Amino acid sequence: MIVRKQLLDEVIGALGRAPAVLLLGPRQVGKTTLARMLVAPGSPQYLDLEDPVVEARLDDPMTLLSGLQGLVVIDEVQRAPRLFQTLRVLLDRENAPAKFLLLGSASPALLRQSSESLAGRVEIVEMGGFALDETGFDAQTALWLRGGFPRAHLAPDEPASMIWRRDFIRTVIERDLPQLGKAVSSPALMRFWAMLAHLHGQVWNAAEPARALGVNESTVRRYLDLLTQLYLVRQLPPWHANIAKRQVKAPKVYIRDSGLLHQALGIADPVSLLLHPRCGASWEGFAIEQVLRIARPDQAWFWATHAGAELDLLIEKGGRRVGIEIKRTDAPRLTTSMKIALSDLALDMLYVIYPGSQRYRMAADVEAVPLQALATAPDGPKGPPPAPAINPP
Repeated sequence: MIVRKQLLDEVIGALGRAPAVLLLGPRQVGKTTLARMLVAPGSPQYLDLEDPVVEARLDDPMTLLSGLQGLVVIDEVQRAPRLFQTLRVLLDRENAPAKFLLLGSASPALLRQSSESLAGRVEIVEMGGFALDETGFDAQTALWLRGGFPRAHLAPDEPASMIWRRDFIRTVIERDLPQLGKAVSSPALMRFWAMLAHLHGQVWNAAEPARALGVNESTVRRYLDLLTQLYLVRQLPPWHANIAKRQVKAPKVYIRDSGLLHQALGIADPVSLLLHPRCGASWEGFAIEQVLRIARPDQAWFWATHAGAELDLLIEKGGRRVGIEIKRTDAPRLTTSMKIALSDLALDMLYVIYPGSQRYRMAADVEAVPLQALATAPDGPKGPPPAPAINPP
């Protein structure tokens, strides 16, 4: 079992600051396991809304919740959106006797009731699958191939992991979206998901998938937004400003979990992954996701100009602006594009993440950093860039 101490500490810290915490992330990512470390599942303080008995008791939510004290966990809160109005009343009580940890599998955009009813009362913590700082660098290959969902990552073999990932995405599309009140064609969305795997790491252009699916561009845009709000897809926004260069202004799209990407591409083992034409794009997305998960920047973008200059990741945290370039090569070298990014974006530092083992300076403000540096911090990441090993010496 992989103990996610940093994430647990983050949730406990949030509960110390706010009367309610909304722990959000895709299904099966480990939210329930983490919550059960705080409240035992058999306790009356633990309410699982997928339990029909609990669901029936919610006919009168005020009666059910008003007498509870201490920490109360409500799991799969998206199944009962009417709860948010009741929670607002309970959280506004003077010297409220209970705090609430709410677990949800959809973003606040799909749980709009939380942002409207609990504004100013709830702190949001996002949770993803395992990251390198949790698994350790020795598990990098498995984490990249299988992804970070616990049941996929810890499966006994590759076929079992593939089957779990296949069934997972089917369940999300065929069951979870209808439960959220989203009327979409499951077959069309499954075809879009398969198509999205081949667009992974590319600047979004709705024309091609719309034409292939025989729908309009607004429909495929809606599909993309739904998958983003379920924490399955990341839309990395472009950074642009009024400088004298034409810049890309559409987002890049990534399937957030590399294991789900590989399942959609039919990649079943490490050899197939290394030989696949999308290997480079897969590793780029995997590395970017690790940086974002471990660094937890205040903001993140990519940057590209129509003249060809680009930067894979631009992050800001604590007032510093840091560039991240991803290179799947044994010995990355300083490029013209990097020099342009340093100048045009006024970067404090540029780090080149690569799969080697040696850290070295490429220029005064450019440094090559092995991906394994993200996994070696003894106490987790310490601000920008992604981990202590990536901070300037």
